[in-house]
Amino acid sequence: MLTKKGKYGLKAMIALASLPEGEMAFAAEIALAERIPKKFLDTILLELRRSGLVKSRKGRAGGYALARRAEDISIGACMRVLDGPLAPISCASRTAFAPCHDCNDVTECLVRRAMTEVRDAISDILDAQTLADLAKTEQNGFSAFQRLRPPASS
Repeated sequence: MLTKKGKYGLKAMIALASLPEGEMAFAAEIALAERIPKKFLDTILLELRRSGLVKSRKGRAGGYALARRAEDISIGACMRVLDGPLAPISCASRTAFAPCHDCNDVTECLVRRAMTEVRDAISDILDAQTLADLAKTEQNGFSAFQRLRPPASS
């Protein structure tokens, strides 16, 4: 299940993906635009920065931005950073495998086999979608930042 941390983090990443190239956004802006508690968002952005998905800069011209192009960051990568392995049970995980205490043989376990298929299906879908894909489909063609920062009229 997607946690609040995962949902808020994904919303923040999509918001950053919708920024014009070279621009940065402050955590307070993202929190306001996406209706995320600022303190919680600060923690999430720190984790995303530590993972290398987000970069930050201090000062008036600072803020947060994606560390790579939105086309190069999958939703699956974001979810693994924010919520951990995608597998529904630990014995089906590729990155955090742990055998179940009640299982005699993981190679023969039918529950593990089924959950491995679930993991693969989830992974295939989330790894095939990028932040750029989601940023393109923002509601009404306007990103949260475009609603927050309307274009200046000439």
